[in-house]
Amino acid sequence: MDFLQLPDRIIEKSSVRDNQQVDSAAVRDGRQTPGDFSSLYSKDLLPASSGEEITRGFLQELVNILFTYICKSSQRSSKVLDFHHPHQLKEGLDGFNLNLPDQPETLEQILVDCRDTLKYGVSTGHPRFFNQLSSGLDVIGTAAEWLISTANTNMFTYEVSPVFILMEEVLLRKMQSIVGWSSGEGDGIFCPGGTISNLYSILVARYHFYPEVKTRGMGVLPQLGIFTSEHSHYSVKKSAAVLGLGTENVVVVKCDERGKMIPAELESSIVTAQEKGLVPFYVNATAGTTVYGAFDPLDAIADICHRHSLWMHVDAAWGGGLLMSDRHRMKLQGIERAWSVTWNPHKMMGVPLQCSAILVKKRGLLRQCNELGAEYLFQADKHYDVSYDTGDKSIQCGRHVDAFKLWLMWKAKGSQGFGAQVDKCLENAEYLYDQLQRRTGFELVYKNKPEHSNVCFWYTPPSLRGLPLGPDRDTRLHQVAPQIKGRMMEKGSVLIGYQPLGAKVNFFRCVFSNPATQQEDIDFLLDEIIRLGHDL
Repeated sequence: MDFLQLPDRIIEKSSVRDNQQVDSAAVRDGRQTPGDFSSLYSKDLLPASSGEEITRGFLQELVNILFTYICKSSQRSSKVLDFHHPHQLKEGLDGFNLNLPDQPETLEQILVDCRDTLKYGVSTGHPRFFNQLSSGLDVIGTAAEWLISTANTNMFTYEVSPVFILMEEVLLRKMQSIVGWSSGEGDGIFCPGGTISNLYSILVARYHFYPEVKTRGMGVLPQLGIFTSEHSHYSVKKSAAVLGLGTENVVVVKCDERGKMIPAELESSIVTAQEKGLVPFYVNATAGTTVYGAFDPLDAIADICHRHSLWMHVDAAWGGGLLMSDRHRMKLQGIERAWSVTWNPHKMMGVPLQCSAILVKKRGLLRQCNELGAEYLFQADKHYDVSYDTGDKSIQCGRHVDAFKLWLMWKAKGSQGFGAQVDKCLENAEYLYDQLQRRTGFELVYKNKPEHSNVCFWYTPPSLRGLPLGPDRDTRLHQVAPQIKGRMMEKGSVLIGYQPLGAKVNFFRCVFSNPATQQEDIDFLLDEIIRLGHDL
């Protein structure tokens, strides 16, 4: 039977079933397939005796729910979100109840809960979802996530995860090659997000220079200094706090108007920090900043790091995907000189959340930094090559299988497919950039053509267009983006982010990472902003 070709008695069931009861004993005995789950419970599913047919029917119904959602996500007539305030969801809506029961609920209610969870969530795969750096809904990636959950294994040893461990190794080597490292160098691990990947980079950098920190602690070290740009991700400061280095010892380096770190400012910041008693050891360069999508000058930064013997990390969580594009990879020129790289395939490459890798140039450093050799997991006398027990490279014990999603999508798309996907997203950014210059009431935050798929702009309603530049206009313009965003969320037609930055008042930030987005969606976004904000 085709898995999506559901039996008529299952398809006919709506979200509210009729009162017809199924003989659950007959179902359990295999004499009929369930069409009504109102008298069945999780205990009736596998591994219950004779639970195969009930499990098949339940999973087929669940696939029907998911398939319907996937189809709806690609329909422009559907909403991006059906917004409700927290108190409304907590109080319950149309039978959707967040409270946890003492007694088990029926499989019928479980299916309704699944359907409602999707209904009241946000459709991040919708072509008009521009709110986050990660968006889109890849069917192959989704299938991989289902398989991962079904396998339900852990990435710490080869004995429990043989295929996934090897897939991760293949992916890491491929990514290291794309970065530009030789085949004889490079290590890495998949992590739960870019913040943790960046944390790993500081952790291994500190261990590289001061291995005694692992056993003796921070008390034996000098006051260490970290350097990062004013447009870098907040995870650098957060990592400094977590690792006991202190946020006050993170030196923020000035950027140019485009958001790129200024190399001369980095050089002078290092000298000034040394004069104040800090010991510089680590520089974070960003390839694709969160707001502007800017790329720091990696070669110039690498020269400075080499001169001062500093660890150079490149946070390419957002920009790493451009390495897949022949047209755009030169924007990361110099990344091969980094000692470590963060790369998030769950952003520009469209892999389902979460999928992030930390790549480390020096092989073996991750394991030396983190290994503790727990004897119940990492026995040295196993009958296979224990170098494939990768768990001691991680600060985690349990680790989710994130690599398979990327591996399967790479098989489905090939490197060329990922490159074409990246090119399409940046073409959309250029189209928006061109449209903003043609339309009345819109102003670009930065006038030059976007480097990445980020496009930042203001919308000025008619009531503000005659006002002179100054504090009063700025105060009123600062309120425009939040008000339009609120109306957007209530209507559910489209979703885009906004923020202030430095002295700049709130502006919209549109980002493209969903290959389903077309030029018509960009036109709709601008038209909708005008519709929702013309009277402000």
